[in-house]
Amino acid sequence: MGRSLLLNATFEPLRVVSVRRAVVLVLKEKAEVVARDGEVIHSERISFPVPTVVRLTHYVRVPYRSTVPLTRRSVFVRDGHRCQYCNGPAENLDHVVPRSRGGSHTWDNVVAACRTCNSRKKDHLLGETPLHLARRPVAPSTDLWLAAVAGPIEPDWRPYLSSPAARAG
Repeated sequence: MGRSLLLNATFEPLRVVSVRRAVVLVLKEKAEVVARDGEVIHSERISFPVPTVVRLTHYVRVPYRSTVPLTRRSVFVRDGHRCQYCNGPAENLDHVVPRSRGGSHTWDNVVAACRTCNSRKKDHLLGETPLHLARRPVAPSTDLWLAAVAGPIEPDWRPYLSSPAARAG
């Protein structure tokens, strides 16, 4: 069974839930269907369209998320799974300023890199190598967590996600 994006009453994304959970929320009148994919779930008495996006009918207060956790998956999502040096498929994380040279493990110092570029750079500073960053690494917007946790982004979800990386899928 598929997944559905759960929105707060204010249309902000909260989490990804199973289609089964989304249908239960709608049937209990705790949520309404915003988008569907055309498939239908059948039971003994009713048929129900499969929701891809549901919105809660009442606002749920969510604790403030100040930052996105720095994880391998979230760095790959931020960088589009591409090496930030050659634009090839990324396999590793690279510290722009190596930790052995005093670099920190922070959003502005970690990028996705392919194995070749990561091996070529080793523990050198960028100025000591022929490599150049495609773009400066920055901390992502707070809704990148959804793209990082949910995996592939469904086309129906993109209008409700504010980060460019999440909208690009």
